[in-house]
Amino acid sequence: MKIELKEQFILLWNRYFGNAELPVAFYYTIGNGGAEPAEKSKGRNCIICELAKIRKGRSLFFNIDSLSCGGARRYLGYTDKMRPGFEYFLSCGTDQMEGERYLRTPEMVKEFMKNQKTLPANGKNIVFKRWDNLTVNDEPDVVIFFVGPDVLSGLFTLANFDQKDPNGTNTPFGSGCGTIIHYPWLESKSEQQRAVIGMFDPSARPCVPEDVLTFAVPMKRFEKMIGYMEESFLITETWATVRDRINK
Repeated sequence: MKIELKEQFILLWNRYFGNAELPVAFYYTIGNGGAEPAEKSKGRNCIICELAKIRKGRSLFFNIDSLSCGGARRYLGYTDKMRPGFEYFLSCGTDQMEGERYLRTPEMVKEFMKNQKTLPANGKNIVFKRWDNLTVNDEPDVVIFFVGPDVLSGLFTLANFDQKDPNGTNTPFGSGCGTIIHYPWLESKSEQQRAVIGMFDPSARPCVPEDVLTFAVPMKRFEKMIGYMEESFLITETWATVRDRINK
């Protein structure tokens, strides 16, 4: 990526969003992107919890061997299969299995899964880096913000700055990793390239602070957003009031 773009965003981010944390970026590659291999956790562990390490400054890459959650393996593109009885696990459960009750019936789960696409991740690693750790050799697919309501309002409004359609962002139903990786990556290959608001999955919520959601945007769309920052509402007194609250 262009280092000038990286530095420009950091400068503007500090100016308009103050103390808000920098985003995380990811991309698929056959190499490791200069990142450390993520260690596979013992037992089932949500990748959202692992991303806390990237948010703190580490750069990690994952693949099928380092993902212990079957849902993450599917949503990140490493398999098109789910655990036996998944339609019951996501809905009402059985006598032998407690259901998460995220969809009402097993039949609804089956219909929901029919519409799921698989990312072309086989044979590749997925590299995660915080924005300030990106190098000239990195080519991010998606940029992910972990944000509270005030920062989210700014990103949401900026993403719609050049849109005629009021639906310039998307909030799909899905797992935590689905809303920051699966759906945003698919958007990066679409014509509209909508941003995705997520982290509503109750199973992933323990991995983020109580006041944090996510805003994930395809890199090409994000470059345009950076270019609009200094002509948008961010330069107004209205936003200055919000920015002061972010800084507190």
